[in-house]
Amino acid sequence: MCSNSPDSVPALPWRTRLSISAASAVTDAVRRPNGTLNRRIISLLDFSSPPTPNPINGVKSSDITVDPERNLWFRLFTPTSNATSLPVIIFFHGGGFTFLSPSSKVYDAVCRRFARRLPAVVISVNYRLSPEHRFPSPYDDGLDVLKFLDRDHGHGVQVLPEIADVSKCFLAGDSAGANLAHHVAVRASQERFRVVNVAGLISIQPFFGGEERMESEIRLARAPLVSIARTDWLWKVFLPDGANRDHEAANVSGPNAIDMSGMEYPATVVFVGGFDPLQDWQRRYYDWLKKSGKEARLIKYPTMIHAFYLFPELPESSQLIGQVKDFVCSKL
Repeated sequence: MCSNSPDSVPALPWRTRLSISAASAVTDAVRRPNGTLNRRIISLLDFSSPPTPNPINGVKSSDITVDPERNLWFRLFTPTSNATSLPVIIFFHGGGFTFLSPSSKVYDAVCRRFARRLPAVVISVNYRLSPEHRFPSPYDDGLDVLKFLDRDHGHGVQVLPEIADVSKCFLAGDSAGANLAHHVAVRASQERFRVVNVAGLISIQPFFGGEERMESEIRLARAPLVSIARTDWLWKVFLPDGANRDHEAANVSGPNAIDMSGMEYPATVVFVGGFDPLQDWQRRYYDWLKKSGKEARLIKYPTMIHAFYLFPELPESSQLIGQVKDFVCSKL
């Protein structure tokens, strides 16, 4: 096992290291000190995949519009399956609330893997990004997708394939997407849905933070993708003007935490990596759920970095998807 000292680096294939270095360099290049982004450069470097109406590797996809005025849509992934009923995974992509989309090649690929391996109908949400759209825009978008599914299914409108069972929905996300999934789960617990039921939450290395510097943040301060400098900038351009990182959006278990004790919050599985600077915040989230009387499970990957599961060349990536499948099956 790696020592996890400040200068230690997990053993990763050269291909993975190259991809991570490139992604880190791009995020640094497009961020401006004044809190804006160079979206032109991002559009050139964010390689996208089109929807595939004809199945590829057993999964077809299409894009469904929810609200054209705010460009709210989702990519629908449907596996070719003999099943008469499949659970629905509502997925929120990572990217610090600021980067990427469901059509980004990396997230198109991972959602296809979820759809095929679980199997499940996967809905990957295109929520609004900061800094153009700050808190609470993505949380509003996430909840509105649930309402859209509930409204249309409740009225017999066939937006999803017949095999999609919205009474068995799972919220899922990685990094900022896992933060988003948490807040959508909180909001959904206060709604009355006719047919949609959230059966569980899949939280993959969630992006949480606070004014306090956690030990893992200090020890891994220069980690790729989620260095302190990068995450501080991301919080600054996402949170309301004048708010600090103890805002309830970032520090969910901190001084401004919502009382979860009487809330119907779904069973949750939380994945953490031993080389992720955010791991202490993720463990604190898990502990907070348990103390609030919620069902939660923590799964550790001691030698993995932030966003490791996005790299299919890593055996741990396949292992995580298998554990997600086990969690979903246990809740059906």
